[in-house]
Amino acid sequence: MSKENITFRIDSDKKAMLDVIAAGINRDRSYVLNEAIEAYLEMHQWQIEEIEKGIAEADAGDFANDDEVKATFTRLTNAH
Repeated sequence: MSKENITFRIDSDKKAMLDVIAAGINRDRSYVLNEAIEAYLEMHQWQIEEIEKGIAEADAGDFANDDEVKATFTRLTNAH
């Protein structure tokens, strides 16, 4: 995979935190930034895929009935 340079502005305190993280794992700032961007992209791609699945289910008329909703709500609120 080819690599490209990118430039953006960042608060100096965030840059300092990146440098601390990089030093702590014996890597450079570029490595930490690439790892952070990869995690960010994976998370957002997952969210987009889940939204698309939900839309497809809704388009197909695949909805929970009242009893399923109540059971899920009860399970989630009584789990504590």
